[in-house]
Parts: sequence; structure tokens; C-alpha cells
Amino acid sequence: MNGSSCLDFKNPIGDAVSRILFAPHSNNLLISSWDSSLRLYDVSSSQVRLEVPSEAALLDCCFQSELLALSAGSDGSIRRYDLHSGIEDIIGNHDDLAMCVECSDETCLVISAGWDKKLRFWDTRSEKTIGCLNILGVEVESMSLYGTILMVAVGSSVTMYDLRTIKKSVHTKESCMSIRIKCVCPTISSEGFAVGSIDGRVALEYFDPSNSNTEGYAFRCHPKAKDGRYHLAAVNDIAFNPSFYGAFVTGDNEGYVIAWDAQSKKRLLELPRYPNSVASLSYNHGGQLLAVASNCTYQEANEKEEPPQIFVHEMDDFSYTPSLSAGSSR
Repeated sequence: MNGSSCLDFKNPIGDAVSRILFAPHSNNLLISSWDSSLRLYDVSSSQVRLEVPSEAALLDCCFQSELLALSAGSDGSIRRYDLHSGIEDIIGNHDDLAMCVECSDETCLVISAGWDKKLRFWDTRSEKTIGCLNILGVEVESMSLYGTILMVAVGSSVTMYDLRTIKKSVHTKESCMSIRIKCVCPTISSEGFAVGSIDGRVALEYFDPSNSNTEGYAFRCHPKAKDGRYHLAAVNDIAFNPSFYGAFVTGDNEGYVIAWDAQSKKRLLELPRYPNSVASLSYNHGGQLLAVASNCTYQEANEKEEPPQIFVHEMDDFSYTPSLSAGSSR
């Protein structure tokens, strides 16, 4: 591929994309969607490598390895897929919709969260449930993983778990925004995480607040309009660039993708506005490619119910020089 492109599917995706995720070591893009199919798209050769239909809408997905993937379904199931053969099996179930799924190489654990207000832990070697935690009586909004640290967004706080000792949380951090969190993403160097809110703000939080160089802060992705009102579109996803320290992108419900520098606290660039809400973002392993899923997220009445589109950008074509424009303070 050259520059920027919209992925072509001979069998179009039939409903909203819930998540896109590049593979750990290749340019294969994993795609889960509400049309109940899991797809694997080879961005380098511009072709679909795999499409596996199931019986439920797929609300999340992740890689276990280059050859294995997992999905969370609206029927509560956690499915595992052999990406070579297309064979799938169910490793476990929630009592309600399964909303999030992650996999830890270090601990050989699959972690899932559902509307049954539980975190469940599955051992990939035995496919047995080895733990279940109730999440304070509320549903998980977002979940992310860095190494052995699991970050779970509930309400306006993020609770962290060490997967080596999963009987209880190790820390709960209330966001400085004090409003419902829509997404959580760890920084590449594991010193903290970023969260996006339902009102268009982003907060950078750090694990060691005693270090003055790692003080958290929050900002709005858009400045005030001429009428003095703030742009309140939810920040649906955040992704850090693995090859550019401190650089990350945000995608919101009005189709904006903006790159930021966490160190200088500056806006780096803004991509051309997308035709619909930005549902999911993913960098490839080298940070050269950024994938953007644009479709209805069923959050607001004015969203357009049009066929989903997935765009891939070569980020070398964009300058990472900080622009004069920056997000406003909280």
C-alpha cells in the first residue's frame, strides 16, 4: 500500500466494527464486528486471510499469538480461533454479554469482562476458569493490558490488577476528570495510562505521582467554539505509537483522529475528518501504519448508519512536528 487507503472487502462487513487490532509481529489486522464475523486482513497484500462467522455479535477481539485470536460475544461466549485453519472453540462463558477480552503472554491468561459485572480469568494451557471477580456491582466500560498489569475502567476510575496475584486489585486510581471513562490505554513504557471520557477529554495518569516529571494532567481534544461551548464528542479509543515515545492518537465520536505528544503536551497533527464516528484505532508493531475503523457506534441519535469503513495510513507521510494548535486545559 502507499499513503492512505480504505480497505476493500469482497464480502463487505455487514454491521459496525467493534475493534481492530494489528498482530504482534505482522501487518495482519484482526477485525471484530456486530455482523458476528471475525476477520483477518493482510494489509501488506490487501486481502482477507480469514473470515469466520459465529452466532453472536462480536464486541471485542485480541490476539493470543500470531496464529491464535480471541473474541468476546453478545451471547457471553469467549471464543478462540486458529487463524490458519479457521477452526474455533469456546473456552468459556459469561452470564450476560461479554464486552472485553485480553490475553497475557507472561501469565498465559485470558481475561474477559461482561455485563454480568464480573472479570473472569482463563488459563490458555488448560482452558479452565481459574478465577472470577465481581466488579463493584457495575459494568466494565473498557479494559487494557500491559505485561502483567490489567487496567479496568469502571465509572470514572481505573482499577489495576497484577495478574500474578489476581485475588484482589492492587490499586484504584480516580481520574482527575471525575466523569465516566470511555476507554483506557497503557503507555508504551508502562509508566502510566491514558483515558478518554464521554465529554471529549483525555487524561494522562501515572503510577508514580511522587515523581514531579510524571504528574498527570487532563485536556480537551478541541478548543471552545466561537459560542463558548466545548466540543463534547466521546473519545472512543486511544492508541500509543510504539516507535515514537510519548506520541498517541485519539479517535472520537464525530470522526476526528488527532495525534498528541504526551511529553510536550502538544497537538502534533489532525488527520482528515472521517465519514462517521471513529470506533477503534490500532498501530502496527513498528508504528509505521495506523488503522482507523469508522462507523456508527450506537451512542448518539445523529450518527449515520452507513457501512463501516477501515482506513490505513502510512504515518511516515505525516509530520510529527508539534502544531500551533493544542487542546484546551480541563
